[in-house]
Amino acid sequence: MDEFWPVPDALVYLAGSWRVERSVRDLAGGDTGVFTGATVFRPLDGGGLLHHESGTFTWQGIPRPAERTLRFLPGPTPGTADVRFADGRPFHDLDLTTGRHTADHPCSADLYRGEFTVRDTDHWRTVWRVAGPAKDLLLTTDYGRVG
Repeated sequence: MDEFWPVPDALVYLAGSWRVERSVRDLAGGDTGVFTGATVFRPLDGGGLLHHESGTFTWQGIPRPAERTLRFLPGPTPGTADVRFADGRPFHDLDLTTGRHTADHPCSADLYRGEFTVRDTDHWRTVWRVAGPAKDLLLTTDYGRVG
């Protein structure tokens, strides 16, 4: 049985630098890939955190640089976050007060369903299941605090 570590404030918990390891599996075609890199959560002017991830994504044996930026803004209730893409579009909500959270993000005809679990003060995981006519993927990401 999995045990979850409650987090009273998601933004306080996430702040700082994390090692990232992500496995990507195409459930339809069987291909697999791996992302390795780092994520840094830096304070944003006006509150919240700027999330910047960078590293190398290897797909079908070919490594490529990869990066993304998200905004983690204060959520509607204390301790929660409103996660947005870099351009401000909504992505998902995040509430880690129980140590576990599930969020959905519709993207065209596909549905992204994310499960977030906090293991302890320095380790957390996301598992995104992407299903629909364009994609059939499982993305598992493990984060370990740096420093």
